[in-house]
Amino acid sequence: MAKHDADLSDLFHALADPTRRAILTRLAQGPAPVSELAEPTGLRLPTVMRHLAVLEEAGLIATSKDGRVRTCAIVPEALMPMRTWLDEQRVIWESRLDRLDDYVKKVMKERET
Repeated sequence: MAKHDADLSDLFHALADPTRRAILTRLAQGPAPVSELAEPTGLRLPTVMRHLAVLEEAGLIATSKDGRVRTCAIVPEALMPMRTWLDEQRVIWESRLDRLDDYVKKVMKERET
């Protein structure tokens, strides 16, 4: 197992929820105050704060406070462990599918003769 498996679990957990993905999509446009992030969700502020805590715990967002306003910003480099893992999985599965394709072609060719 890779040493970043716990980080991967946190990332996948954080991205598993559609509300959290929507928040990240919004933050990809730029930092935003919590009240602005909460508005389109229709959720109560404490619920949104729990979603933000999950995202922050996974390292996907950073928050700052200026007076009474808490602002969130995306941390795009936090997705790198996930991207690396997915790229590794893609290579493995492409190799397996290539071998399967070769096998199927071989069997089809044998049946023709």
